Amino acid sequence: MTTTAPAPATWNRKALDDILADDAHDGGGRPVLFTNARVMTLDPLIGTMTGADLLVVGPLIVGVGPGIVTAAEDDNAIVVDCTGTTVVPAVVDTVALAGGRGARSEHVATLVPGNTADFLAVPDELADDVPGAVAALLSRRAQVRALVAAGRPVLWSGADVPGRAAVPRAGVPAAPDLTGSPRLGVWIDRNDFLHQELTADGRYDETRGGRPHAYQGRFWIDGDRIDYLDDLGFWAYGEFRGDELHHAGYVMKRG
Repeated sequence: MTTTAPAPATWNRKALDDILADDAHDGGGRPVLFTNARVMTLDPLIGTMTGADLLVVGPLIVGVGPGIVTAAEDDNAIVVDCTGTTVVPAVVDTVALAGGRGARSEHVATLVPGNTADFLAVPDELADDVPGAVAALLSRRAQVRALVAAGRPVLWSGADVPGRAAVPRAGVPAAPDLTGSPRLGVWIDRNDFLHQELTADGRYDETRGGRPHAYQGRFWIDGDRIDYLDDLGFWAYGEFRGDELHHAGYVMKRG
């Protein structure tokens, strides 16, 4: 069995410093080019390429393939030398891997232009295939070269990147104080069947078909998403879209 040495702490350190400095100063305006890698795109048309480049601008992949590095200086790109490294999607579409997708447009989480830049870079010898590369992240974290989420490094040379997003705490959060939230009140579906009341103490109370208190529980709002934990123990969710609340097939408006 081949034993891979831990990734050196100085692996492309200057490139990482440049990425972090660029992100801090102007919101990440410079392209970042991961060059000379084996890239497993998981796209049925492009496939796997060796000696290839992956060009990232902001959260998106904008180019993939050999020869992009020739324009790196013109575009003031930050270059990450990935010699000896394999790049794979960090989010794996197992349905596509099993042949369960139809048209190419149905494939998700592939490393193609226009998709979100979520990818993993590991030494070639740890990446005979995509499952092997993902296993390296789970069991050989110190040997991972990079984990990039939406274009931003979160793991580099086996260590957490400074300033990375905090990991959410496990467990059910405390009830929020939603006093003054414009999303509180009674929401009513188009057929006047479902009435859902959201209150400032983070509780909801549903009336269905005239039956009061059909479901009651707690809720949390994160951006446009609302999560429900019913007192019976099940979870559900909804989404705010403009002045509408979409939940379990119902479209509601404030009553």
